[in-house]
Amino acid sequence: MARLHAPIRIRWSDIDAYGHVNNSAMLRLLEEARVLAFWAPDPDEIDESGSAPEPVIDGRPGSGTMTVIAAQRLEYLASTPYFRRPLDIQLWIGRLGGASLDISYEVWSPLGHEPAELYTRATTTLVLVDAETNRPRRLSAAERAACEQYIEPPVTFSRP
Repeated sequence: MARLHAPIRIRWSDIDAYGHVNNSAMLRLLEEARVLAFWAPDPDEIDESGSAPEPVIDGRPGSGTMTVIAAQRLEYLASTPYFRRPLDIQLWIGRLGGASLDISYEVWSPLGHEPAELYTRATTTLVLVDAETNRPRRLSAAERAACEQYIEPPVTFSRP
């Protein structure tokens, strides 16, 4: 498996009156994980050697590409409590299309938390859009090659 791991912190304000991560906050956590895992780093994030990981998708402002959400689905398996340590959000590509891709997620308890617990499964369909024309565009050969290393079977939900 070639999953990306995004350590994402829960904010205290993400917790609702029931003492767990609110559903709208979970969407934000997934968004943060997706940006951290797939976008190119900003220049100030590049290490001293001048190297940075190759982006899977560069959807940063000014890149010429927008990543537009076409669909999202979440399945909550357990209430996500507040942790001071970051959640381990695992991401991979469950489907690679011509101009779109499905990002699969599993939201796990922080690394080192025993027993490890899976809280949420999710998927997001992203469409790549040319920022100048505002029209969908096909993945480039370089983007497709970067994506292929992270392809696994898509998330399986309990209910179809």
